[in-house]
Amino acid sequence: MSDISVIYPSDRAGIAAVRALLAKEGLRLDPRLDYTCAVYDEHRAVIATGSCAGNTLRCLAVDAARQGEGLLNALLTHLLDVQQARGNSPVFLYTKCASARFFGDLGFYEIARVPDHVVFMENTRWGFSDYLKKLQAETPAGDARRVAAIVMNANPFTLGHAYLAERAAQENDRVHLFIVSEDASFFPHDVRVRLVREGTAHLPNVVLHESGSYIVSQATFPSYFQKDEDDAIRGHAQLDLAVFTKIAAALRITRRYVGAERASRVTSLYNETMRTLLPQAGIACEIIPRKEYAGMPISASTVRRCIKDDDLSALAALVPPTTLAYLRSEESAPVRRAIAKAEDVVHY
Repeated sequence: MSDISVIYPSDRAGIAAVRALLAKEGLRLDPRLDYTCAVYDEHRAVIATGSCAGNTLRCLAVDAARQGEGLLNALLTHLLDVQQARGNSPVFLYTKCASARFFGDLGFYEIARVPDHVVFMENTRWGFSDYLKKLQAETPAGDARRVAAIVMNANPFTLGHAYLAERAAQENDRVHLFIVSEDASFFPHDVRVRLVREGTAHLPNVVLHESGSYIVSQATFPSYFQKDEDDAIRGHAQLDLAVFTKIAAALRITRRYVGAERASRVTSLYNETMRTLLPQAGIACEIIPRKEYAGMPISASTVRRCIKDDDLSALAALVPPTTLAYLRSEESAPVRRAIAKAEDVVHY
């Protein structure tokens, strides 16, 4: 078998060949890749490829004419070595349902699936079950009849987030609030967690959890399986909800609260998918109108826009005092500079 070669982003011919092989196998090149490799044949044609993005394996494909030669096994071994060198464990992948058994034979375990579409897997047998036990251990003892959930990135935590948490806390005995762990936002993960904790400290029935790699993360975004962006969004939502329903069962969650969305197509499609699928799993989907200021919904995007425009005076009406204190501190200076330099601060 030929050696495995690294394909660098500057290698236009190599990327084009990888893209062509993926298309031939019914996949798209994922835009979030940070490592790509390939196997060439004697004619310098790409016959197998695989990639990484963070702690996930993506875009694995072998030319149909060369399947059965151990190429995928070799790619998987190589990519797991790359992940080990990065210090990543566990490692995640998602694959078409027809390939799940093959990856199972190579040491991957199923977390969830969207039937006839995609399977989400990891290379640790007890990873997801240990995560569920961790969530249960973080939950206070005692019965709670009405149990709800909220998932938020809080980039940063705003009065809109606070309003959603307060509404859920008022209407339920316990609220599990999941903070997206993935550090792909302007505000660092530890800062987002701190601001959510401070901003919900007055709500004793709100339990904070970190999402890990199992909720609204790049690990659960199989965009390269879909034909277009809207299909990718819906596919992301379906897989994310397949995982969430298992989390909900472990924590006895029967309601999920989300903010209504008018501006973001991604969030709107996501909410639409939740409204359809969650009730099928016995979970009510509560879409709450957003808190407004001056006739406009309060959102993290609005806050970031004010920071970019150096309009800090407007922030007092948009964020709680704890977030405002952070934004006025020297600690936040690097974040404010990054936002000021960014071309686009309105995500999705």
